[in-house]
Amino acid sequence: MLLPQKQVYTSEDYWNLPDGQRAELIDGKLYAMAPPNRIHQKLVMELASVIHNHIKNKSGSCEVYPAPFAVNLNADDSTWVEPDISVICNKNKLSDRGCNGAPDWIIEIISPSTQSLDYLKKLWLYQKAGVREYWIVNPITHVVNVFDFEHDEKNIQYSFENTIPVCIYEDLSICISDLI
Repeated sequence: MLLPQKQVYTSEDYWNLPDGQRAELIDGKLYAMAPPNRIHQKLVMELASVIHNHIKNKSGSCEVYPAPFAVNLNADDSTWVEPDISVICNKNKLSDRGCNGAPDWIIEIISPSTQSLDYLKKLWLYQKAGVREYWIVNPITHVVNVFDFEHDEKNIQYSFENTIPVCIYEDLSICISDLI
């Protein structure tokens, strides 16, 4: 939900939000974030665990961060997002505040209040910023949209029952229905 806009907001406004208030800063506008429901949190935990275990078992160098985790997509002053799951392979992008630049893989779990933001605005932002892979997981429709921005596979749609290949890891596939 877009918060009332009286000005163009900056990183300073984002980092000085009152305790307990979460929002994302996108192009100078603040978007309030409602607390997620149980299935949303379960999906975040299970997906992050699968990805983390895969990276650990392969002695990989990427790191997995579930929300709340701040991502300054373009390392500028106007956009800070908090993807549900961020996978970052370049540790030089990491700081105490979060990630400065585009993560390699972002997963967003749809909530009714974030649908248009995740399917439209964030899709465009993530592609423009250089995210390699973007998943939109919709627990209402049981559909996962996978965007492989490195290749010309713009959008492949899967059901929760499908085994979904991960674009940035050739040896990892995930079946959402196995996780819930």
